[in-house]
Amino acid sequence: MNAMGFAWRSLVRQPARASLGVLGVAAVGALLFDMLLLSQGLVISMRGLLERTGFDVRVTATDAMPGSGPLIQNAFAHTQAIAKLPSVRSAIALRFAHAVVPNDTPRGLYTSFQGVAGTATHPWTILRGRDIGTGAEIVINENAAGQLHVEPGARLTLRAACADEEQALPPVEFTVAGIAQFPFDTPNGTTLATSLDRLADACGGNESGEADIIMVASQETAGPDAAVADVAALFPDLRVLSNAEEVNRFERGGFTYFRQISTVLTTVTLAFAVLLITVLLTVSINQRLGEIAALRALGFSRWRVVADVFCESVLIVGGGGLLSLPLGGMLALGLDQILKRIPGIPAEVHFFVYQPSALQIHVLLLAATSVIAALYPIRIVASLPIAATLRDEVVG
Repeated sequence: MNAMGFAWRSLVRQPARASLGVLGVAAVGALLFDMLLLSQGLVISMRGLLERTGFDVRVTATDAMPGSGPLIQNAFAHTQAIAKLPSVRSAIALRFAHAVVPNDTPRGLYTSFQGVAGTATHPWTILRGRDIGTGAEIVINENAAGQLHVEPGARLTLRAACADEEQALPPVEFTVAGIAQFPFDTPNGTTLATSLDRLADACGGNESGEADIIMVASQETAGPDAAVADVAALFPDLRVLSNAEEVNRFERGGFTYFRQISTVLTTVTLAFAVLLITVLLTVSINQRLGEIAALRALGFSRWRVVADVFCESVLIVGGGGLLSLPLGGMLALGLDQILKRIPGIPAEVHFFVYQPSALQIHVLLLAATSVIAALYPIRIVASLPIAATLRDEVVG
């Protein structure tokens, strides 16, 4: 019988110990798999969300996030000039504000309010009704439609809050053109969108034609890097970044926290897995010292009993590793829902995202665990004194 078959029979003879080891590795492996998904999941998810908008270059006035810094002056003229660049397919300007819509509550419904200008496709998806036209029309998301009890064709009155959330502006009436899905909406967020000119009117007619950000779609033959270079040369006073550069900026900032958590928990789980398997194998070996000495006396070589111990470690870790994948997947779904409750996280962003590299690293780490965990038990059987052990077994 080869070493793997002999190790299998040894584990079957002690089902409680074998089951404890496999389940322990499965639990540890599931957490390890989730930590590997978390280390890059948020970055991958954010990159995918940015790419799904259809725009791969972003132009702002400063390093501040859109909506929190100075506005781009003459944004509509800038957008038209950018759209004419040979490396650019289309461009739109976006302005972010807030609005209060009267509803059943005394204070009304506080919403995000967007204005868009340009001939490119708008960065939202129409679910019902149609997109905004040239008149006083808006599109709203499902949360806003549900809380305001409106559908396409309804009239909506709102008060905009643009430069200052406390400013008192006159109410403005809009027609709801459609219900839309916005890519960066939070799970409970309420969002309205109209044209940039109509938003400026709602803001009192001030800052007309200004925007927080210009979103650019590069030509497929040119690519985002060429578009970034062309836009930066055309408007050197503006900040121009591709999606990849924007994600790298996020990754160096707030996303580092999740990578640090992932690294710490990965180290802890691996240490626990090594300790668990080492203890189980050591206990098993100590209980079978007489049997192992007898096998050595019957002709089993030192390397054969070492191989038996190593194969036991491989079987325990391999069985637990296979169970850890579906268990880790279910755990990731639950943890993702919990983490997405953090305020300001878009509904389309996920913290745990599968990537093949995570599975490869998971397999390599578990393989290393099986080797390291077997070192101490292997040392015991490799240095086992045959005659003394058999004498102790007979005397005992």
